[in-house]
Amino acid sequence: MTHDVSAVVVDYHTDQVLVECVDSLLANGVQEIVVVENGEVGSVPSSLLERGVVLVSPGVNLGYGRGVNRGVALTRPTSYVLVSNPDVVVHHGAVAALVAFLDSHPKVALVGPEILRTDGTVYPSQRVFPNVWLAGLHAVLAPLWPGNPATARYRSRRSDGTVDWVSGACFLVRRSAFELVGGFDERYFMFAEDMALCWELREHGFEVAATSDATVTHLEGVSPARASREMLVAHHRSALRFEVQTARGWRRVLVPLASLVLSLRLVLVLMARPKK
Repeated sequence: MTHDVSAVVVDYHTDQVLVECVDSLLANGVQEIVVVENGEVGSVPSSLLERGVVLVSPGVNLGYGRGVNRGVALTRPTSYVLVSNPDVVVHHGAVAALVAFLDSHPKVALVGPEILRTDGTVYPSQRVFPNVWLAGLHAVLAPLWPGNPATARYRSRRSDGTVDWVSGACFLVRRSAFELVGGFDERYFMFAEDMALCWELREHGFEVAATSDATVTHLEGVSPARASREMLVAHHRSALRFEVQTARGWRRVLVPLASLVLSLRLVLVLMARPKK
């Protein structure tokens, strides 16, 4: 069964893992798949062209959000766009379940599936928008105490229905809503662009949701492993950008404090990295 869905996958040197992702999308009835080659030209396996994949090779690493935007611009005007990391395998029936969810929930613009790790445990893909105190405690405590209450609150428990935001590793979005908010905010190079997208959709009156009727497996970290230090820096920079973007009223006074806390966290994380 085919669906009124186009898929966009942004790749960065995942090789055969990307092929598995594409094959899982094809098996789910997705006929149009655009792969954005953020790595060196020629890094995407040539076998994908035999599968009818549209390949975009910008010749430079655009970052995740920019890459997705370029890919979406080349797709047909389908009703829905599925955005996926290359290291994701979409389980049988997942796309149909995501489409069915949006079809039956007209106020929801974006829905995420349940994401599993390779060991079968559930990845905390549903999150709450962090306030100043929650963000600060999570930022400082998580590297030293992963199970702290602030992190547990930020990574809200599994649920079906409306949530603040979902992981950008895999989701289905209404094309009309995605285009209305201008797609991903291209000021984010990597990380937090999914949170910012969900924020913008909600600011425009849409809802964001998650459903366990659709399941994917995420290998986690295949691409960032090539440049882990740079990704850590990008992660913290994006977190600060989100605070600057969304702070309202008195919260704007605390932006310098947020910058200090995130800088401290980055130092702690870098110090905790094993030496090579």
